[in-house]
Amino acid sequence: MSLGSESGPGIVHSLLCHRQGGDSEAFARRAIQSLLRKLKEKRDELDALVAAVTSGGAQPGQCVTVQRTLDGRLQVAGRKGFPHVIYARLWRWPDLHKNELKPVQFCQFAFDLKCDSVCVNPYHYERVGTPDSGLSIQSTVPPPRPVKEEFVHDCVQMELPARREPGAEPPARPHRALPPRRPPEPPRVPRTYSAFPMVPQGPEFWCSIAYFEQDVQVGEIFKVPSSCPSVVVDGYVDPSGGARFCLGQLSNVQRCAASERARLHIGKGVQLERRGEGDVWMRCRSDHAVFVQSFYLDREAGRAPGDAVHKVYPGAHIKVFDLRQCHRQMQQQAATAQAAATAQAAAVAGSLPGPGSVGGIAPAIGLSVAAGLGVDDLRRLCLVRLSFVKGWGPDYPRASITCTPCWIEVHLHRALQLLDHVLHALPDAHA
Repeated sequence: MSLGSESGPGIVHSLLCHRQGGDSEAFARRAIQSLLRKLKEKRDELDALVAAVTSGGAQPGQCVTVQRTLDGRLQVAGRKGFPHVIYARLWRWPDLHKNELKPVQFCQFAFDLKCDSVCVNPYHYERVGTPDSGLSIQSTVPPPRPVKEEFVHDCVQMELPARREPGAEPPARPHRALPPRRPPEPPRVPRTYSAFPMVPQGPEFWCSIAYFEQDVQVGEIFKVPSSCPSVVVDGYVDPSGGARFCLGQLSNVQRCAASERARLHIGKGVQLERRGEGDVWMRCRSDHAVFVQSFYLDREAGRAPGDAVHKVYPGAHIKVFDLRQCHRQMQQQAATAQAAATAQAAAVAGSLPGPGSVGGIAPAIGLSVAAGLGVDDLRRLCLVRLSFVKGWGPDYPRASITCTPCWIEVHLHRALQLLDHVLHALPDAHA
């Protein structure tokens, strides 16, 4: 897997999403940036590092090396430590001690081999018990997971405490890199949403999926019944075996060569899973990365809504939609637009109130922009878009997702149901 033209900040963000919560985010970011500088001229090793970390060890790859210093230690952000320990703590074991690591047999530049270069690939080392404890990796360490922990902000501390109570988590299974098919729900995320309005019954379908090639929709919309909590979207032609949307069977007489080539690499595609009342998780099952547009991931990355494209590597399993956050966001935006429309009406009548009465919105351009927020803008909160194989945005030659060869748009029906309730609850601006 090649990182192609992905920018440095994009790689830093991808790797930072997998930190295990021991050190501060600021230190982790500087440690990653320091390592990327050392790998600037070693693209194969950088690709191997990203693949190993984002797949949770499913693709351990080759050695990732840095120059050995005289005393064997590396200085990062004013702190000195052994390089293989620093990055093993960052991406695998936050409570690791330096004498608890041993290299795997195939590591050619392990720290203990005293070579001029030191391998810092965290999946080229195993954790062993300390001499005085008698504990082994099987009894102390949870299985590595290709989940972007940074995106599971409500459960990072719950799942990754510095000290674990006995029996708090199931013992790790040796030689397993992938998590169970259904990871348990984080204990702090409630299974019901008391803040949501009650409805006689939920929607018949929990999502509908439209497939596009560039700016043309191909085939009919695929609807997933609420009785099926997960669906697979892949590039094959036989939809047998459960809820599957097989893109390989869709024909398009105007299909371009770029779409034809990209479709060959969709492979096992992605799995979308509904949790609780409407949260959505995604697993990348393809051998190639997928590129996701998600307001939830934007917020977790500290970006403006709709401002980022998130590259998800093969094997990664991440949360891409949060119903509670979406509901709050649509309430806030709808209320702001309603207040702005009311203020505009007052301005036309010659009695414009002060900005404080409109939630602090400036009484000129800000009002116009807020009042211009339409239902389509709010509906965009209720969907997730993803492109197979090819990305778009500032780091790629394609400006928007409609320029990519093949992509899907997932409409989430419970969120749309809540949006309908929010809009009906708004007072009439002209009353």
